[in-house]
Amino acid sequence: MSNGEKKQARVIGGVMLITLASKLLGLLRDRLLAVTFGTGMYANAFLTASRIPRVFFDTLFASAIAASFIPVFTEALEKKGREQADRFAGNFITVMGLLTLLMTAAGIILADPLVTLFAQGYDTETASLCADLTRIMFPTIFFTGVAYAFVGLLQSFDEFNIPALISVVSNLVIIAYYPLLNERFGIYGLAVAFLVGWSLQALIQIPSLRKKGFRYRPSLKLKTEEMKKVFTLMLPVMVSTWVQPVMLTVNSRFASFLGGGSGVSQIEYSTNLYLMIIGVFILSVTNVIFPKLSRLEASSEKEAFQETVRGTMHASLFFVLPMMAGVMALSYGLIDLVYGGGEFVGEDITVTAAALLWMSPGMIGYAVQNILSRVYFARQDGRTPLLAGAVAIAADIVLCKLLIGPFGVAGLALASAAAGTVNAIILMIPLERRKEGFLSVPFLLDLLKMTAAAAVMGILVYFCAAALAPLAGGIAGKLLVLAVPAAAGVIVFFVLAKLLRLQEADMAFDIVLRRSRSE
Repeated sequence: MSNGEKKQARVIGGVMLITLASKLLGLLRDRLLAVTFGTGMYANAFLTASRIPRVFFDTLFASAIAASFIPVFTEALEKKGREQADRFAGNFITVMGLLTLLMTAAGIILADPLVTLFAQGYDTETASLCADLTRIMFPTIFFTGVAYAFVGLLQSFDEFNIPALISVVSNLVIIAYYPLLNERFGIYGLAVAFLVGWSLQALIQIPSLRKKGFRYRPSLKLKTEEMKKVFTLMLPVMVSTWVQPVMLTVNSRFASFLGGGSGVSQIEYSTNLYLMIIGVFILSVTNVIFPKLSRLEASSEKEAFQETVRGTMHASLFFVLPMMAGVMALSYGLIDLVYGGGEFVGEDITVTAAALLWMSPGMIGYAVQNILSRVYFARQDGRTPLLAGAVAIAADIVLCKLLIGPFGVAGLALASAAAGTVNAIILMIPLERRKEGFLSVPFLLDLLKMTAAAAVMGILVYFCAAALAPLAGGIAGKLLVLAVPAAAGVIVFFVLAKLLRLQEADMAFDIVLRRSRSE
């Protein structure tokens, strides 16, 4: 492993630890909601109200900001220097701020029809509460827009830790609300805490930006060369990044007709845990490699670009496959540990666990899609991800209609997993045709080895957890029933991977041996 690869691995490791902390806090935040409000009216209304502004931001700005801003900013930095790049950044932040303010105003005014669009199955009381909460939380779009623009800047300067920390701060604010203020202010106060937490995501990045030498200079010029490139790239990128938020919205809309609306909470809780598990790893990887890919593309280093993609994909699947097998084997125990208790018991646990089980096969497609979309964005190509995203969304809608009847919430989860896989396959096809992809005979052989090792691991974990199930009383017992099979599974997977001569396992064993010798 070269010094550059070691440095990248350390950066990814650091970001992953921060992201893990953020996701764990997110799970604690969700658990507090589940045990406090269960899957009743308050939980359903809050979850939908918090999702509405996030979906609009995600579909219109989130990935589009990063995917269009970072390549153009990097190019300006390389070719025109820091001063011109900073002018473009100031202009970009101003434009995004104004657009998100306009969207905030529109969302507050149109809260009632938006609730109908997102959760048509709600009764009148739930829909009214949801609309009130939506109005309180819609300004998160503005704060998140500014925060994401700051994230793009810091990542372009190779600063990844502070951007990774922003969710930690917002989650801590929401978690602190429950013991301190929930009894007094209830669900409306929770919505305000949500808004305060999201506003801090932008504020905590300002000191780091100043340390990097960036000074915000307001500007509103839409016809500069850089802004024209952004808008040219943004529309297709914007549409192509609709896949995840739109599929979540589709699932939530269908789920609002299940269990008197409780399906919304069940699919939301399972999705949040799913994204926490897979997102800790994949988003840490993509956040680090995307600026690197943008630089390699800007400097026309094609061979290094392709090697980065291949190496990233190989290493990612090495970890994702056993992760998928483990989650499928432990789905019930995970849901029971994270959400079980208080108002969240019995059928809620069973249905949510089934959703997590059938959502888990989508981890492979999620990983491939997230990595390959960055490949296209780094090349300032948004058309291919646009096509892939449109097909995936259409597939999700069709599959939801087909599967909700026989399988309920689990059917919606399976539809999401299948649609994400369709998205990944469509992204792979053009790269493979141009011989720029990652598939090769050695890669496929390694993939087969990884799959076999993960399958053996999953079977072992399942039966080990079943044998220990009688001990799952209280938090300590639940942890034991999850930790012992998981630890055994990790050991078995790495031993099998070592025997099968997979390079990631060889590297892991080498590191362990070197450390043991040094000690």
